Amino acid sequence: MHFTTLASGSSGNAILVGEDNRHLLVDCGISGKSLLHNLSQLNIQCSEIEGIVVTHEHVDHIRGVGVLARKLKIPVYATTGLWEAMGPSLGKIAENQCIEVRDSFFCAGLEVLLYPTSHDSRESYGLKVSRPKRQAKGGQSIGIATDSGRITAEMHQHLKGCDGFVVEANYDEERLRLGSYPAYLKKRISGHYGHLENKQLAVGLSEWIEANTQRVVLAHLSEENNTPKIALSTVLRILKELNISEKCPDIQVQVAPRHTPHELIVLKE
Repeated sequence: MHFTTLASGSSGNAILVGEDNRHLLVDCGISGKSLLHNLSQLNIQCSEIEGIVVTHEHVDHIRGVGVLARKLKIPVYATTGLWEAMGPSLGKIAENQCIEVRDSFFCAGLEVLLYPTSHDSRESYGLKVSRPKRQAKGGQSIGIATDSGRITAEMHQHLKGCDGFVVEANYDEERLRLGSYPAYLKKRISGHYGHLENKQLAVGLSEWIEANTQRVVLAHLSEENNTPKIALSTVLRILKELNISEKCPDIQVQVAPRHTPHELIVLKE
């Protein structure tokens, strides 16, 4: 399996997950043109994208969904509640491209499991994308957790033992407190229905990492209330304090770029 981010942050989010030459997108919060350009930077053909999974209806996750679905003639997977919330924003999409899903489904040969996160939207989900065990290959999974104000029981249930992660490290508590955001916005970000703080994420991540975990990408960083350096150093420090390196000495932790694609991460068998 492989995965990467194509864009990350409040200006737009998109994640790619796949195997061989089959891929799915998790959200498309940038323009269709920008997303196709970012795919080309990774030498991935748009014809290899088999569907778009939507995590929630905020514009930084759905901005390009409608355009891309029409251009590539691919299905969009979302829950009934999300279709009701985002449908008018996507424009006209063919009926057979509008796929209502519940707990789990298959796309691009991979199993996609949805679990609820805690965010101020109509509905909000994290994902576990898995390759089923096959005769020649064992199972692998990618855990995705962004846009949640707290670590939930469902995260602990579904993310433990994933081989790779794309997880939210949105803000640094001190930078948010001293920053220029108005009080109501600071309260919203740090509340139970906002976003994950660096230390929150690190503690949660320490529970999910197992010996098989290879790569972690820190995503959805705030442009004002965080920096890649702060997010990475905070997470690495806490993982070290909690002795995660003893459990998983070869794990690599990186930060997703805001506007450009991260390198394609190919998991080892």
